Amino acid sequence: MKKTYHPTKEQVTRERHEVDADGEVLGRLATHVATLLMGKHKATYSPHMDPGDFVTIKNASKVKVTGKKALQKIYYKHSGYPGGLKAVSYKKLSTEQPEKVIEHAVRGMLPKNRLQDIRMRRLRFT
Repeated sequence: MKKTYHPTKEQVTRERHEVDADGEVLGRLATHVATLLMGKHKATYSPHMDPGDFVTIKNASKVKVTGKKALQKIYYKHSGYPGGLKAVSYKKLSTEQPEKVIEHAVRGMLPKNRLQDIRMRRLRFT
């Protein structure tokens, strides 16, 4: 009987990927980057391990959104205190901090578990 192969922590090899965001749609870019960060493109993928790769995104300010999202999309965050709800529009955030827009989209595509923050640390911008 054959056994399933699971690489150990020492056997995991991390590659480096450079993704160009120029003209890409935000959601499609985020799913591609999330797949690379999780390591789902590798034959040795296992959900309880972290065999993912490093991803560098360039031209983050040139990412596109479809429809009326550029005018209507709003990002919310809450401080935890009463009246602490902050809202910022996509248009403002994409001009001031375009990396935050992609970061938010990629974080939303990753599983909500202990590995999420570890995977997000391997995401870089140039």
